[in-house]
Amino acid sequence: MLTVVKVGGGLGRGAGDDALRALCRVLGELGERHPLLVVPGGAWFADAVREADDRFALPATTSHHMAVLGMEQFGWLLAELIPGAERCADPARVPAGRAAVLLPAALPLDSLPASWQVTSDSIAAWVAVRAGAGRLVLVKEVDGLFAQWPAHGDPIGAMTAAELAALRPAGVDEHLPPLLEAATFETWVISGRDPARLAELLEQGTTVGTRVA
Repeated sequence: MLTVVKVGGGLGRGAGDDALRALCRVLGELGERHPLLVVPGGAWFADAVREADDRFALPATTSHHMAVLGMEQFGWLLAELIPGAERCADPARVPAGRAAVLLPAALPLDSLPASWQVTSDSIAAWVAVRAGAGRLVLVKEVDGLFAQWPAHGDPIGAMTAAELAALRPAGVDEHLPPLLEAATFETWVISGRDPARLAELLEQGTTVGTRVA
C-alpha cells in the first residue's frame, strides 16, 4: 500500500533542524520497506513568497505558482536529507525500495484554486488521489488536530471528513475536507517531532494523532 507523507515545513524552521533531520532519517529507513511518496510543504520558501505578496500585492495566480515552486525547493532539500531518496515528478510512477520525494512544480494543479487558501495539505491530498494511495499522512509540528487553538490536552483521536469540514480545526485549509470526503484512503495528522510515530503508523497501522476517515 502506497503512503503519501506530506512533510510540513515548520519542522525545519529555526531550532527545528534536528527534528527535520531525524524525521528524514526515518523516512529513508521506512522507504526501504514501504512504498512511500513524500510531498514537501512550502517551508520558509513559501514564507518568502508571502512576504513578496504582502509587499507587491501579487496576483493570486502568480503567488500560488511561486508557492508551489517553494514546495519544489523544499523537495530538493528533502531529497538530500532523506537517505537513498529518489526525486519524482509523476505521482503515478513511484519507485520501489526507496523513499520518493515529489517535485510538484510541473503537476497539473489547475483543478485547485490559485489561492493561499489552498495549502500543501490540499496539494498532498490531490497527489494521494492521483497516486492511488492507501494512506495520506500530514506530518506537522503538533500531535494532531485540536478543537481549540492554541493546542492543549490531547488531539482529536478520530473524525470523519464531514466533521473536519464542520469543525475546521486550526491549520486546516478550506479545500482539504472536500478532497478527503471524495477520497478512498485514510488520512492521519501526526507530529514529526517524534519520528517513531510515523514508523509505528506504517508498521502497525495506528499511532498517536488524528485519523480522518
